[in-house]
Amino acid sequence: MVFFKNLYRYQQEGLLLLRIGIGLMFILHGWPKITGGPETWAQIGGSMGNLGISYAPTFFGFMAAFAEAVGGLCLLLGLFFRPMTLLLFITMEVATIHHITAGDGFGGYSHALEAAILFLSLFFIGPGRYSLDQAWFGGEAQEYE
Repeated sequence: MVFFKNLYRYQQEGLLLLRIGIGLMFILHGWPKITGGPETWAQIGGSMGNLGISYAPTFFGFMAAFAEAVGGLCLLLGLFFRPMTLLLFITMEVATIHHITAGDGFGGYSHALEAAILFLSLFFIGPGRYSLDQAWFGGEAQEYE
């Protein structure tokens, strides 16, 4: 029954793989938005209207694109990890609300909601041992056993 025993020796490697995979996917997802320019940003930023914020849609759209593209890169590198996971969490919450209010159903909003849960979880977990935050800012990378 060794298979079921709590011997998670590769937590740090697993966290690195998660950061690289999700970071790369969000770079690819956000890059077209960030290069789309002001018209694209204004369209994306219009989602803030669901929260009662109708001013500066171009700014909010740029921030969403920035969160996905640059936040994905920072996630991949483990750099400025907590601020970026918080920014990505907020972005995914707004996306979730947008899809719900558009009537997209569970299939339409589940991806954004899952990503929000992931980023909130990563906010608490931290970037792990193999990250630029660890290399530059130090601290104890915790082992959980």
